[in-house]
Amino acid sequence: MRGFFGPEGTFTHQALLTLGDGPAVAFPTVARALDAVRSGDVSASLVPIENSIEGGVSATLDYLALFDSPLQIVKEVVIPVSFDLCVRRGTSFGEIKRIISHPHAIAQVRGWLDAQLPEAVIVERGSTAGAAQTVADPESGFDAAVCAKVAGELYGLASLASNISDNDQAATRFVLVTKPGPSPERTGYDKTTLVAYMRQDQPGALLEILQQLASRGVNLCRVESRPTKKILGDYCFSIDAEGHVSDARLAEALMGLHRVCKRVVFLGSYPRADGKEPKVPFGGRDTDYQSALEWLRQVSPEIPKLPYDRR
Repeated sequence: MRGFFGPEGTFTHQALLTLGDGPAVAFPTVARALDAVRSGDVSASLVPIENSIEGGVSATLDYLALFDSPLQIVKEVVIPVSFDLCVRRGTSFGEIKRIISHPHAIAQVRGWLDAQLPEAVIVERGSTAGAAQTVADPESGFDAAVCAKVAGELYGLASLASNISDNDQAATRFVLVTKPGPSPERTGYDKTTLVAYMRQDQPGALLEILQQLASRGVNLCRVESRPTKKILGDYCFSIDAEGHVSDARLAEALMGLHRVCKRVVFLGSYPRADGKEPKVPFGGRDTDYQSALEWLRQVSPEIPKLPYDRR
């Protein structure tokens, strides 16, 4: 049984359907979808992690890496995102006074709403499908929802305007999350997600973290600072890097991070949804590391076996 950030009709639900049919249960928040994995109520949950317009999804980034029980990403899904303005049947543009939707959805249609409905009150809450469900109730106090067309149809609404996104190339990335376990086998087009905690707040602390990756030829797909929720000004860094934990360059980089950071949370290595292979610089290939290791063993045969050692 899999879980997802619901209800039915959300973009997360649409992304889940790309992974095949099967029993699934919707959860009203990202936190509850992830907690269901921790408790064993579901084997995995699909949640949004990044949007091309708004960046990282804070709830997912924070709840994935909980200090005492981090989870693991095993797969990612990327789907294009398109929004409609959905209303109860018979509602006209002139009758729209209050609009509801998820904050990331509102951010992606803000320009259109400002131009077409400048006087409307916009409320950010819940999910896009939940917004459609709310508007379907005549007593809700809301006149329109920004949601996927399928969500509007699911709750009996009419689409008053289609494809209202300010950017028609917008996409959202979702991740399938399980309890910690072995990573999927490397494919050559992988991504690794981790969270790095500074040992102390000092000049160059982030640079020290990034150097562990850059010096080994590891390219980053995403890096964001997140508050540790302990004291004001205390941050950690959520990172997506190209490569798999069993790649020599990334294994070395992770060991380097473990040396210089207060804590490193490994959140999984998994295939990239776009199938893009990384551009590995000279000296960063597994064969380069293996050659260097074999040379070092000639100098000192006592060198222990390392994680990426193919010998």
